[in-house]
Amino acid sequence: MSGHRIFTTKFSSVYPLYVQKAERKGRSREEVDRIICWLTGYEPAALQQQIEQGKDFQSFFAQAPAMHPNTALIKGVVCGVRVEEVEDPLMRNIRYLDKLIDELAKGKAMDKILRQ
Repeated sequence: MSGHRIFTTKFSSVYPLYVQKAERKGRSREEVDRIICWLTGYEPAALQQQIEQGKDFQSFFAQAPAMHPNTALIKGVVCGVRVEEVEDPLMRNIRYLDKLIDELAKGKAMDKILRQ
């Protein structure tokens, strides 16, 4: 069974890119971490541990404590793909994360990003 190459990409190699994207737009690493923890259920220390252990996206999401119940409210387009229409659950989770980081970089308020 084969998957997209992003599935085996180390989360720790993409995480700095999320942070850079946010920081270029005046947002912070703490906000990126808050979004990731909200989405996946990781506590900040556990998130840091996943990064340090070099987990790939597949393992990162498989070991996530619990995806937030409001993920179904995340809608829109990332890289030309509607996130709510992605069929593969892992790819959809990755797209959800991309969409949330995009919203952060575009200056959206945290309570809106976190669907509160």
